[in-house]
Amino acid sequence: MHKLSLPRPADFLNFMFLVFLMAVVTIFHRDIPDSSFLIAAYSSLIFLQVALIHYRDRNGLSRWIYDLIFPTACILFVFDSLGKIVHFINPRDIDPVLIKLDYLLFGANPAVVIESITRPLLTDVLQLAYASYYFLPLTLGITLKTRQGGDVFDRSLFFIMLCFYLSYVGYMLWPALGPRFTINYGSELSGFLLANSVQEFLNKLEGIKRDAFPSGHTGIALTVLYLSFRYERRLFRISLPFVFALIFSTVYLRYHYVVDVMAGVFLALITVVLGETYYGFRSERVDINH
Repeated sequence: MHKLSLPRPADFLNFMFLVFLMAVVTIFHRDIPDSSFLIAAYSSLIFLQVALIHYRDRNGLSRWIYDLIFPTACILFVFDSLGKIVHFINPRDIDPVLIKLDYLLFGANPAVVIESITRPLLTDVLQLAYASYYFLPLTLGITLKTRQGGDVFDRSLFFIMLCFYLSYVGYMLWPALGPRFTINYGSELSGFLLANSVQEFLNKLEGIKRDAFPSGHTGIALTVLYLSFRYERRLFRISLPFVFALIFSTVYLRYHYVVDVMAGVFLALITVVLGETYYGFRSERVDINH
């Protein structure tokens, strides 16, 4: 008899978020130009996810697709799709509010203040640190899958996806372009060898989106750091300097206001609290049922 393939918590989370996005697009379909395409795309992702759950144990490749490749592709596609949604359902950017909050906290715009320490070589280093955001979750995922596997990997995937999707909700509720586009600086920020090319590549990859508040880079990096501390201390020690450099780079490189970063710290805390609460409740249910 074929063993029933049950979804894991990360699957359920992904399914529910795709349904949520379909509902949002359906409600605002008159305002969203590509609403039909988005609904079809989200539906296709749900169908593919169901198929992967069913066939995940067929061979080693199907398991890697199910565990890492599909979640990564889904997160990236959903993020990209927000560019077709956010401004059409919530056209008022909150950048003026964020600028005022930074001034209230620091008496000036922090990115303008730190112009005095900008150097081409430092810009190169911090641009690479900023780009490490794309590799931190993947490195953690590959490490946990090959060294830990099972419940540890599934739990970590749930935390990472939860942090991503909470940040996406934040972009929809509080759209903001970020200080690169809203503040006048005394000079252009340029690198020595790498920064300009890396920034241009990221601009093409990410596009111009209203994804400043909260800082997903900060939230994801800190969530990865938390999970590394719990399950892979060696990876934690390696990741620590990258994470601190990444967080500083978000302001230095003018991607984020400081209040965005503070919101990103709060995002990571909310992710950990909700994730641990959910898994604690889930463990109690399992113990009761047994």
